[in-house]
Amino acid sequence: MTISTHVLDTSLGRPAASMNVRLQRMEGDAWVDVSRETTNSDGRVAALVPADSASPPGTYRLLFDAGVYFARRGSQSFYGTVTIEFMARDAAAHYHVPLLLSPFGYSTYRGS
Repeated sequence: MTISTHVLDTSLGRPAASMNVRLQRMEGDAWVDVSRETTNSDGRVAALVPADSASPPGTYRLLFDAGVYFARRGSQSFYGTVTIEFMARDAAAHYHVPLLLSPFGYSTYRGS
């Protein structure tokens, strides 16, 4: 399975570069870190599951450091961390989880 993300700063109309993103997997009753990455200049992280790691189907979540990102831009944000929890059911699938973000709102969807 592969997981990627793309963050767009809708307040600027451009990619959110240099945002920290963490991927976690639910194991039992606890969240376990899978990876920590930073968006590139196009606001993307192409591979959140390390190539040498086997990530089984299950419940995952992405945590985006929105507050830090906006603070670096000199802007206040209502959100410190944006969390997106999702079910990855197919071990052979690619899961792309875009985030459209502004200081006071966000939306997401399953991309392709």
